[in-house]
Amino acid sequence: MRTFKIIQTRNAVLTGAILLAMFFLTIGCAPSDSSGTADLVLRGGKIVTVDANYPEAEAIAVKGDTILAVGSNEEIDAFIGSATNVIDLDGKLAIPGFIEGHGHYLGLGRAKMILDLTTAKNWDEIVAMVARAVETAEQGEWIRGRGWHQEKWDTVPEGAVEGTPTHHSLSTVSPDNPVYLTHASGHASFVNELALLLGGVSPETPDPAGGEILHDARGEPTGMLRETAQRLVGRALAESRQNMSDEEQEAEMRTMAALAAEEALSKGITSFHDAGTGFSTIDFYKRLADEGNLPVRIYAMIRAGNESLARNLADNFVLGYGNDHLTVRSIKVSIDGALGSHGAWLLAPYEDMPGSAGLNTTAVDDVVQTAELAVLHGFQLNVHAIA
Repeated sequence: MRTFKIIQTRNAVLTGAILLAMFFLTIGCAPSDSSGTADLVLRGGKIVTVDANYPEAEAIAVKGDTILAVGSNEEIDAFIGSATNVIDLDGKLAIPGFIEGHGHYLGLGRAKMILDLTTAKNWDEIVAMVARAVETAEQGEWIRGRGWHQEKWDTVPEGAVEGTPTHHSLSTVSPDNPVYLTHASGHASFVNELALLLGGVSPETPDPAGGEILHDARGEPTGMLRETAQRLVGRALAESRQNMSDEEQEAEMRTMAALAAEEALSKGITSFHDAGTGFSTIDFYKRLADEGNLPVRIYAMIRAGNESLARNLADNFVLGYGNDHLTVRSIKVSIDGALGSHGAWLLAPYEDMPGSAGLNTTAVDDVVQTAELAVLHGFQLNVHAIA
């Protein structure tokens, strides 16, 4: 008979092949009647231990967030008590929960509420998707989407500038609705004529620091906004939401959180590194954790300006909040963009865009100051930089 030392699962929990992920997270913490009795036993399956010395087992015993032992059915039966929840896997696979190393938790939920552009084969399909959305939208309502990538299209749009379209066909189908379509990388967006107008973007608008407004041969904005240039129209989008009550905004965030959890757990993801979120979102996560409505363990990276960081870091160092479901001990800074949007800051110009070597989105001196604040308050610093 082979036994094992207790394994503490701080950042991941053992989960059955996808379908058991949510179940395990919600029931693994019931009190037991003795220290050697498990809260949960999975038996009769194929348990992947991620231990090279003993890669597979037949059964596993869990107490709270601690694995007591793995082994044969007979060995693990010794951990079963009157209150133990025993599940017969009937030969099914059980694996450790996956950890999403870089994502945006509420953004994942929001993506489920807007147009999914990841499956579009070309620009014409995207225009058609927007046209259908316009049919049911109110006049002036923003239409949003995410996931397009020009390099994945099967045809280059007619009149393309640097591989991306001009806004005219999009604007034709959406004259009364501003449209904001985010690139798959999140580092560029494409907007229609009305969104450009609301954002105050004209042929004379200068490129903001760390961003670029793409123009056609006549000097007209094409609708393509790289990196920080997205904020020009993003501010107009934010202003359109100012009439939402606090209750409406809270309800929307809860919907996004619920959709994010559903999507993550359906893929077996039980821990999520949220790469860049504000202090108000940290407070929101705490509320969810207090209610038991944060089923995915979140490791959050704070994204804020240095003045805000200096004011708030000391009060926002969080370790294992809500039964180890929320940790906040790192800062996220982006010093450049992404390759797909030609925003990555390179040492030499792009081969397919020789006039540009990318964009520096945050001044190096600012990043140095952020690093100093991180050290002062005991935070990790994560810098987005395409190497």
